[in-house]
Amino acid sequence: MNLTQEQQAILDGSKGEVMARIMKTLVMYGDAFEAERMVPVTGEYGHTVISYGLKALSATFDLFDTILEGDCALGQKFTADPRPLDKNVPSSLLEDIVFRKIMYSQQDRYEEQLKKLGILSDDGFTCAAYLPEVGNTPGRGDVLSWAESSAVVYANSVLGARCNRNSGILELMGSIAGMVPEFGLLTDEGRKASWIVEVRCEKKPEAQLLGSAIGMKVMDAVPYVKGMERWLGTELTEEACTYLKDFGAATASNGAVGLFHIENLTPEAKDLGESLIAEGARVYVIDDAELRRVRDSYPVIWKNPDAKPQLCFVGCPHMSMQQLRDWTDAVGEGLKKNGRDKVAVPTVFTAPTPVIREFQQTMDGYRLKKYGVVLSYICPLMYMNNPLCKKKAVITSSNKLRTYTSARYYTEPEILDIITGGRAL
Repeated sequence: MNLTQEQQAILDGSKGEVMARIMKTLVMYGDAFEAERMVPVTGEYGHTVISYGLKALSATFDLFDTILEGDCALGQKFTADPRPLDKNVPSSLLEDIVFRKIMYSQQDRYEEQLKKLGILSDDGFTCAAYLPEVGNTPGRGDVLSWAESSAVVYANSVLGARCNRNSGILELMGSIAGMVPEFGLLTDEGRKASWIVEVRCEKKPEAQLLGSAIGMKVMDAVPYVKGMERWLGTELTEEACTYLKDFGAATASNGAVGLFHIENLTPEAKDLGESLIAEGARVYVIDDAELRRVRDSYPVIWKNPDAKPQLCFVGCPHMSMQQLRDWTDAVGEGLKKNGRDKVAVPTVFTAPTPVIREFQQTMDGYRLKKYGVVLSYICPLMYMNNPLCKKKAVITSSNKLRTYTSARYYTEPEILDIITGGRAL
């Protein structure tokens, strides 16, 4: 890499041994991807994917102690992915012991490190940090040093920021140094689409299912998606952004998409149009039959495929304020239709703490609690990431959660039918 005099001085130790090692790591990262130079991080805040004090990550926390001892606080404040623990989420005594005494025994230690490193606030734990209530919303063209697949793909695609899919250590190092190697999605060429996706469905495709199909097909490539205008329009309304939040999370987890373009909607696609499509781009046609094929391909890994659902998670990635309102209305209507007062399956909706706090002060917040739904700030994936949960019949509308755990995917209408009517589909 071609380093400036200042960057070379840091590498040579002008700011201490620890900072030199951080710079060396970033240079090696850039060299691996043939980056020619470092570029400044311009986003106001960073974001780290590591928010869980797993005992297995003790070496990582030792590394953070070394960084702190080297007086290497981040050059910018940051947010972090959701916490893994919440006493309000249904669990057994054995699960509590496994969570608190074995799996996440380093949680207190790690959260204290995050405070010293510069986490934005005690409310800064969410995978949807870009929501307005959280306050970590980068602008178009901002260069970021983020990790967290669903946050990175949203920032790149919907907000027009620039960020590679970094690891959970490299993203903090980029924030500390205030610079990242320039390659991939930080470059104009790297943001061009090598896939054209033509959506020819007769009805609005489920966001999580459409994202899953595209992610599994294009993997880590950039797709240029056509045919969504009749459902999403040409302006990034709150409804469109919510759809793209869940759609993007599925592309990033069922594949490894870091950026997508939606024709006539997302910022770069509106400005640059089909000039974003690389020469020789491949074509993928998605219709209702293709979505059914993808859906039918999902394995059911419950020990008993016919088991009655024991727990339901909605909100991976975290839900927005409008989603909480819409789901509350839908749950209320479903319960009334089925002659019930409370949900038939223990159900957890997850959202950022600031969103939860504001929502709970509304009548909708009172209604949701009355319906028996638990509102939590946790990461459902981290809750499910233990051997005991593999024995539970957990259902979800999140394709990300389905991909990484034993949870079983259902569409949102199906989830509503199950939790308000008590019927397995």
